[in-house]
Amino acid sequence: MSITVVLQQMVIIFILIGIGMILFRRSLLSEEGSKQISGLIINVTNPALLICSALDDGPKASLRELGIALAAYSAVFAILIVVGFLIPYLLCIPKKLHYTYQMLTIFGNVGFIGIPLASAVLGSESLIFVSIFNLLFNLLIYTLGISLLQRAAGGQTEEGSAVSAGGRLKKLVNAGTISAALTVIFYLGNFPVPTILSSALSYTGRATTLLSMLVLGVSVAQMVPREIFSHPKLYLFTLLRQILVPIGCILLMRSFIDSRLILNTMLLMVAVPAANMPLMLAKQLDMETGSISQGIILTTVLSLVTVPAACLFLIP
Repeated sequence: MSITVVLQQMVIIFILIGIGMILFRRSLLSEEGSKQISGLIINVTNPALLICSALDDGPKASLRELGIALAAYSAVFAILIVVGFLIPYLLCIPKKLHYTYQMLTIFGNVGFIGIPLASAVLGSESLIFVSIFNLLFNLLIYTLGISLLQRAAGGQTEEGSAVSAGGRLKKLVNAGTISAALTVIFYLGNFPVPTILSSALSYTGRATTLLSMLVLGVSVAQMVPREIFSHPKLYLFTLLRQILVPIGCILLMRSFIDSRLILNTMLLMVAVPAANMPLMLAKQLDMETGSISQGIILTTVLSLVTVPAACLFLIP
């Protein structure tokens, strides 16, 4: 069942990427348009998608379960951050590309692929735990992720610069962190939301998957296959990140956590391929995005094998 679901999700993703490629090659979508769409996703559709996850009328998990999941997933992200900083040294990656492997390691596609995958494999009751994972993802992508990219962008443009403490604090207040906070408030408060508002948010959030894949398709259309598939270190990275790390995390966490659903959700979220958000943020900063695009595409293609392999360790 899990292998069938994974294959179906990957086929859908590739179809949407193909649409983006066709639009670019027919001059119906430009590189500049891709950057504008990236801004739309980051500031509008992705926050809407996150908030929608808190408005579901399904069964609610207990505060104890939510607390356990929050602690466990925070620990997992801490592990991913450490691994992300170690992998470039283990694979002897050039210093200028360290940020690429850090972003690919820390930030998996827990939203666009993770949500439908978890729903199909584990059931709708897993989505609250997926939402917690997405909440932590958003908090990190808009803080640590932006910080890593800004530092790398400064190196690429030879500009660089010290940012004041006030400036750093100001950067934390953005669409991602605000929507993450609202998600927690709406879920815990269980506030009634007018149907008009919830429907508007739902329609907006649903656009995220298509738009993000169009952006990725534009990047793919500008590459030749040799640029994507001729990097041996990316294959070794994918083996480490998408098979060994998920398996290691679940073997470690099952010693401390009894909930099968929390653990299985964690395994799936760690096993998904690299997220698109680093690519979109890099485009917003006018950075070179070839290396990130290569990593996203290759990890997504190989996830046809790596995610089913990781699913063998789901707890029955």
